[in-house]
Amino acid sequence: MNSVQLSKRLKQVADYVEKGARVADIGSDHAYLPCYLADQGKITFAVAGEVVQGPFNNAVKEVRRTGLEKIVEVRLGDGLMVLKPEDQIDTVTIAGMGGALIRSILEKGQENDRLTGQETLILQPNVFEETVREYLMEQQYRITDETILEENDKIYEIIKAVPSDVQMIYSKKELLFGPYLSKEQSDTFQKKWTQQMHTDEFIVGQMERSSQPNEEKLSALKEEIKLIKEMIE
Repeated sequence: MNSVQLSKRLKQVADYVEKGARVADIGSDHAYLPCYLADQGKITFAVAGEVVQGPFNNAVKEVRRTGLEKIVEVRLGDGLMVLKPEDQIDTVTIAGMGGALIRSILEKGQENDRLTGQETLILQPNVFEETVREYLMEQQYRITDETILEENDKIYEIIKAVPSDVQMIYSKKELLFGPYLSKEQSDTFQKKWTQQMHTDEFIVGQMERSSQPNEEKLSALKEEIKLIKEMIE
């Protein structure tokens, strides 16, 4: 069996998966994550879902290369629509997509009974993490872990959430910055939000020089700048 090497980002996603889990990895990128988890003996079953033929073929090749066909099954389809009730999935991982797309995949999965609301969710949005946290709060999930890390000059956030018996209420700041990340205030966290503040300030400057600025967007950016300053300064 050939070992699987993961990026720092995907390794953190893998670390959040519980031993013995049955995983659905959506948008699986060569099935690297499920193959790694299977190779480590951490999971009993995984579905690697891909919506495009090329990435699907790459995932099939990787599973064959690693000899993990008995544990990892690659399926072609849209998001969580690749799942079947008999899969008994208890953990869903979605990494490397925008927050809005991740939310859309989860909502479609719910609407079509592919997501029961009892699964552990491990999500790594590239942008709009706030959108993902809002979804988790609305769907009565509790965020249990968060990590922020830098890899290849990009900063990523990984969020783990589990179903909750009670409705979690996160503040605007917790939704934007993360309930755990905002408390830890790591150097990477500071770097991300300092950069974001400078970007927002530049855009505000450009918009204010415009003859017809989008007042709604301008107001939202100014509010975000205010929140960032309160958080990191």
